[in-house]
Amino acid sequence: MREFLTYDDICNQMSMERTVFDGVFLVVEGVTDERLFEKFISKGDVRIIEGHSKDNVRSAVKDMRSTRGDDRVLGIIDPDLDRLRGRGVKRPLFHTDCRDMEMMLLRSNALNDVLDEYGETDLVEQFTESVGPVRDALVSASYPIGLLMAISQSEGLNLSFKDLEFSRFINVRTLSLNTDAMIDAVIFNSHNCRMGKKQLKAVLLREAEALDDVWEAARGHDTVNILLLALKRNFGSFNARNLGEGELGGALRLAFSDDDFRDTDLYRETSEWARESEVRLWDLVS
Repeated sequence: MREFLTYDDICNQMSMERTVFDGVFLVVEGVTDERLFEKFISKGDVRIIEGHSKDNVRSAVKDMRSTRGDDRVLGIIDPDLDRLRGRGVKRPLFHTDCRDMEMMLLRSNALNDVLDEYGETDLVEQFTESVGPVRDALVSASYPIGLLMAISQSEGLNLSFKDLEFSRFINVRTLSLNTDAMIDAVIFNSHNCRMGKKQLKAVLLREAEALDDVWEAARGHDTVNILLLALKRNFGSFNARNLGEGELGGALRLAFSDDDFRDTDLYRETSEWARESEVRLWDLVS
């Protein structure tokens, strides 16, 4: 049923709740966003509303403010490819840091806490000594996949990135990505790709050279799966054997602390909006 909800349904929900609640409505894309930001909101002053899609969040925030005259509403969405395309958002709509929420978590100290919990200390140290920091290796391996997705969308190639088998193109010992094998896997996973492998690789390499920040290209889904692969087959401890993508994402959210959130652009920008709007939004431990 949730996939059939429109932004008007979301607005009607907020309008109904407004009769008994005079605080701030924070509209987010989905349940994982709600679980994360629920940790930081000022309880009693803020209610989180699931928009169930980025478009719903955009439209609901706009309609509540411009049509229904409610200025105590803001929204948080993932940039996805917007920043790569030079597109921003206007307050009270805000982007998460990096390409999406998961990348924001992976860029923080939450990754270190997850490695402490699920990584074998000696093996993680060996990896760091021979390859470099795990965080750097993860984003270096994942950003070409996200960049290829951006190329697919801009060129109308309709490439499919669903259910990729990451072990086909990620070296589990070094977490390095084999570009040719990755492109082969994506083409195999797709139907009627209008661009040949050689041309696709040339475009990918050209776009990679022009990329200012790999964190804007790397996608959380890919990066979490590469981390999961490394924990299961390289430097993970015994309790990582049965770990799934959902559990690993949940562990990152739980490990993302008040201090981690305070260090983000998202916190700074939303806090500025809250001060200007004279409302309480976040409640972090000092």
